[in-house]
Amino acid sequence: MKSLRLAAVTALALAPAAFATAPAHAADAKVSILHAVPGATVDVYANGKALLTNFKPGTLTDPLMIPAGTYDLKVTKAGAGAGGAAVIEAKGVAVPGDANITVVAHLDANGKPVLTPYVNDTSTIPAGKARITVRHDAAAPAVDVRANGAVAFKGLTNPKEATAVLPAGTIKADVVLAGTSTVAIGPANLNLKEGTNTIVYAWGSAADKNLALAVQTLSGMHSAPGGVPAGEGGQVAAAQQTAEVSRYAAVVGAAAAAGGLVLVSRRRAHADR
Repeated sequence: MKSLRLAAVTALALAPAAFATAPAHAADAKVSILHAVPGATVDVYANGKALLTNFKPGTLTDPLMIPAGTYDLKVTKAGAGAGGAAVIEAKGVAVPGDANITVVAHLDANGKPVLTPYVNDTSTIPAGKARITVRHDAAAPAVDVRANGAVAFKGLTNPKEATAVLPAGTIKADVVLAGTSTVAIGPANLNLKEGTNTIVYAWGSAADKNLALAVQTLSGMHSAPGGVPAGEGGQVAAAQQTAEVSRYAAVVGAAAAAGGLVLVSRRRAHADR
């Protein structure tokens, strides 16, 4: 876990020019960054070079290929310059090759800024199915996430995540306070496309009333179409989705959601091909 976190810090270095020292033959890592700390616009430096300037909260970058290698990283307040005080700093950090990672700078459950890396699941998805992942990255208490009225992910806490594979289609989702039927948000429709992993991040602070969310869509995980069931839709498909997500919830346990804002696809999705 320690090495994974160090690798994730390195993912903040996005400009190709900053990675000129990496061996030409090195494997690349595919990295996306989500800035989920409210009110903190920052600049990012790698090996002393400016990579991102005025990186604003709520921004989810497109995935970039980053050569494997070792780098010195520094994050400062916007405009502070390369010599400014570091908000986050890490030296001699290794980027692993052949990885698909999303790094989230966010608040922990107590409101402290932290950095959490997630390894994205890009494994093949059965024909006619879609993967959904929920990640709790907000300063907010535990919640239950419901799909089509049934609890899908129970007692989700910061910064955990959970995933399930469901029939492709639209599910009606809402979020309730853990262990209750008190709806915090929703219901809202979430479209799960075949062969994709829809990742929903809840971020912000419940106490400061600035909770928000971001959605990332990874595609290209289709399998052979031979097993696609025909003639299912509407209530039949919804019932199947509800049953499957409830079954997966028993396996994955507590994971990522946040104070009533998980599973609402209001922000832009990003394709990862």
